[in-house]
Amino acid sequence: MYKTGFFLVTNHGVDTNLIKNAHVYIDKFFELPLCEKQKAQRRVGEHCGYASSFIGRFSSKLPWKETLSFQYSDEEGSSHIVEQYFQRTLGEQFSHIGKIYQEYCNAMSTFSLGIMELLGLSLGVSKNHFKEFFQGNESIMRLNYYPTCQKPELTLGTGPHCDPTSLTILHQDSVGGLQVFVDNEWHSITPNFNAFVVNIGDTFMALSNGRYKSCLHRALVNNKVPRKSLTFFLCPKKDKVVTPPIELVDSNNPRIYPDFTWPTLLEFTHKQYRADMNTLQTFSNWLKKTHP
Repeated sequence: MYKTGFFLVTNHGVDTNLIKNAHVYIDKFFELPLCEKQKAQRRVGEHCGYASSFIGRFSSKLPWKETLSFQYSDEEGSSHIVEQYFQRTLGEQFSHIGKIYQEYCNAMSTFSLGIMELLGLSLGVSKNHFKEFFQGNESIMRLNYYPTCQKPELTLGTGPHCDPTSLTILHQDSVGGLQVFVDNEWHSITPNFNAFVVNIGDTFMALSNGRYKSCLHRALVNNKVPRKSLTFFLCPKKDKVVTPPIELVDSNNPRIYPDFTWPTLLEFTHKQYRADMNTLQTFSNWLKKTHP
């Protein structure tokens, strides 16, 4: 895990019926007429909303997929934020879908905090250190739909990238297509309904002072069956300063990355640099120049 930043989690305790329903409603949304989906159209410069870039295009730089991304908050007073998003953008008739994804996000947030306890212990710090850092998290949920492609060899569902977020929790359907780049080779991750795929993002890489690595990954498409997945991106509250605990910094392990906040990194990936395997280092260099 230190090397790849990817691992599978079974016996996770997340309700299987909730997972099944979350997958069912991916179809319900993406089967809507385009004019309905565009009610949630992502605006320029924003990271939430409906997005599609596959229609009539073949390019490794343009993902062959549709997505719906929305904000989640673990803060008190935000217990209906997902449900309200669906009502506000798509209409009252979608409130039941919003309730399903509100429950799913709640489960993913709890699951994430449990993983943070284990990561803390593995690094020799208090098991509560990272858990407390991410309490009240302001995370992102994304529904992914990869249509069939007549020429899958000419494009990708999602191009090679590292996630700039802290932790990604992915649940795949049975189709497959996720690949991880390890030892200079692409390796496929076999779908398993009973498991979540978890990977470290750049923000947690900085929090661990480089002990844990984010890893290059991509998503393939095929010409036979559409592929779907559920992705929860754990992100800290906007005002949290990303800095490693003192236990991970000493004369033999000096600071690798400067302090930053998650919104600053997110804005950097949207406006200046597309997320790839060099994002965190490039961002750090930029930060040192612009915020000496």
